[in-house]
Amino acid sequence: MSSSVCILWQVEFLSSTTGRRVTRCKWNSHYLLHGKLLRNKSYTFKDAAHTPCRSYVVASVVRRQAKKRDTVIPDPDYRIPVVLLGLAGGLAYQDNLLLAAPVGLLGLLLLFQTTRVRFVFDEEALEVKIGDQLQESGENVFVGGKNRWKYSTFVNWELWWPNFPILVYFKEMQTKPEGQVHFFPVIFNGKQIYEVMLERAGPSKTSGPKQS
Repeated sequence: MSSSVCILWQVEFLSSTTGRRVTRCKWNSHYLLHGKLLRNKSYTFKDAAHTPCRSYVVASVVRRQAKKRDTVIPDPDYRIPVVLLGLAGGLAYQDNLLLAAPVGLLGLLLLFQTTRVRFVFDEEALEVKIGDQLQESGENVFVGGKNRWKYSTFVNWELWWPNFPILVYFKEMQTKPEGQVHFFPVIFNGKQIYEVMLERAGPSKTSGPKQS
């Protein structure tokens, strides 16, 4: 958030040469960004009669509209479906078809979902959309309602597990007052998800990539 803080102030004193009372007015303009001073401009007027000075301090704060945050769409990540398909292949090679079949089907499902499902982080909410054209995903098949949740309603969120994220979890109060939990497989870039969630939904206590 950037802002401009302008202060108009007046000082009166006796002139050493004429012995008359002299008024000086000064206009300070401070340009701030996130509370840090960027630059400071001062203007001094010799004659109070030609300025809007008064015998009191006038302060005004003009806040400029904050620059809108960009929409972030994390890149697809195929690691989980590839691992599952590789595991299914290994099980099939060992003639363990009973276990290979469900693992392989899950891998194929996640592979398909990775090519079409998108997490879209816009200015105010996380939304699930479909395809590169970002089509609407419709209502949530499990809890109902649109697959769009405002960051302001998030109670908590986690990324499991940091080194190789498999699931992203979050709880929000938008769907129902007592809170609704959501789990999604991490078929997107886990680092990108963590960074944008941290920025827009606040910090998470235990999740996120560990610092090396």
